[in-house]
Amino acid sequence: LAVLCLVVVLTVVAADEPDIDINHADIDVPTREKVPGHKGTITVHVVPHTHDDVGWLKTVDQYYYGSQDDIYKGGVQYIIDTVIEQLVKDPKKKFIYVEVAFFKRWWEEQDKETRQQVKNLVTGGQLEFINGGYCMNDEASVHYTATIDQMSEGLVWLKEQFGGPHYNPPTIAWQIDPFGHSSAHAALSAQMGMKGLFFARMHYQDYDKRKKKKVPTATLR
Repeated sequence: LAVLCLVVVLTVVAADEPDIDINHADIDVPTREKVPGHKGTITVHVVPHTHDDVGWLKTVDQYYYGSQDDIYKGGVQYIIDTVIEQLVKDPKKKFIYVEVAFFKRWWEEQDKETRQQVKNLVTGGQLEFINGGYCMNDEASVHYTATIDQMSEGLVWLKEQFGGPHYNPPTIAWQIDPFGHSSAHAALSAQMGMKGLFFARMHYQDYDKRKKKKVPTATLR
């Protein structure tokens, strides 16, 4: 799936009030607006990011070039083209990129001037790489060595292209698409220097526990 996506993260800051799970709209709990005398602040973070499958309904080539549009319309190369164009035009805009497999391919087709523009965007904090691997790997069926290999390929490539005195390697593990999550992957991510892990799908027992305790975040030890 080659798309430009938005993740909305809600952060609630309030004193002397019970925690409220605001990550799931279907949970029947009081909203902040219904809490009498509420003086807290709701901060909404809108995070534009990529979610480009490195092969799924189409081949990697077909996704990149946008061919076989009878299967799915969209081409990754055009997503990157337009994102970079908009970031250059507007310094207030920011974007995070996930799949190095596609970005590396696009990068190798660019001229010196475009590459320098991208480096400036990275240095200035407008364009940020997260996860850092060739892809967002599955967590259920892969062997841990395959995870290490594909993450290493991507992270090493990013350092080779953007490394320098001001280079900040990816510190966020981004697993929003895998069907299920493993403690092993979280442990590997931590050993790779990741400071946080974002994921979308969770086991129903985990969901029920978070729903009951109204705690959407957790610290893995």
